[in-house]
Amino acid sequence: MSQLPEIIRDIERVPADVVAQAAQYQAAILSDVAGRRGTMHARVAPVHHTMAVAGPAFTVEVRPGDNLMIHAAIALAKPGDVLVIDGKGDQTAALMGTLMLSACKKLGLAGVVVDGAIRDRLELLELGFPVFSAGFNPAGPTKFVPGRINHPISVGGAVVNPGDLVVGDADGVVVIERAKAPAMLALAVKKVADEAARLDAISRGDTASKWLPAALRAAGVLKEGEQL
Repeated sequence: MSQLPEIIRDIERVPADVVAQAAQYQAAILSDVAGRRGTMHARVAPVHHTMAVAGPAFTVEVRPGDNLMIHAAIALAKPGDVLVIDGKGDQTAALMGTLMLSACKKLGLAGVVVDGAIRDRLELLELGFPVFSAGFNPAGPTKFVPGRINHPISVGGAVVNPGDLVVGDADGVVVIERAKAPAMLALAVKKVADEAARLDAISRGDTASKWLPAALRAAGVLKEGEQL
């Protein structure tokens, strides 16, 4: 029986034009149009709220506290890729810091998303490179344990396949399947227009949620014919 290699070098990425369009939208908009699927746990948050990222996922699986495979991934990733690292949510040791993340920036990667701890927070703020992590820890990692590159992973409770669309901002990170990304962007256009229209109505004093009475009746909170 054939077996996939631990390191897969060639992957099919979400197209660059789709990434460029996706970068114009909030992660919240894309999460809504994707049916609220693919949103990572809130523990995976930006180092600074102004950081934003969009690009194809270059996936890495490591054992908790070991960053050997992240070094390999940095050597293999292409400009524009987002390193998405399944660090098992471990926060007992940092998987990355200024040195590795400076290399990522120099190589033209779009950003890093890691379900694990990092370090050198103040230096990373000065670096100005988009980084999302599950926390911080001054302890350094080991570099001994094998892992996998460009296999399906779970990061912050979301499934991430190599080449999927990754978008992150102040609210967190959302992942959209590569094949579905173009269709989701078409829905995002309508979602933004609908929300703009609603905001305009609110500014004119129309604050009522017209759907609310029916939803309350369906939930059994209001009886038929009863109003708030």
